[in-house]
Amino acid sequence: AIGGHPRARYNLGCVEEKHCRMGRAIKHWINAAKLGHDASLDALRNGFRTGLVSKEDFASALRAHQAAVEATKSSQREAA
Repeated sequence: AIGGHPRARYNLGCVEEKHCRMGRAIKHWINAAKLGHDASLDALRNGFRTGLVSKEDFASALRAHQAAVEATKSSQREAA
């Protein structure tokens, strides 16, 4: 997970959430969302709605998520 695999980061966030360590869970989800992981962004959105995630953290993660998704798009991929 430390190497940056998004699903591993998301899963670690879920484990931390189970153990009521929301600060750590949010950090894992932010990292995964910044790598383009959709479920992590959803988890952060839910945390934002409940007040666990700050507006700044959510906005930053959302911008990075959009950039990561855009970076994976290519004209060749879209044509296929």
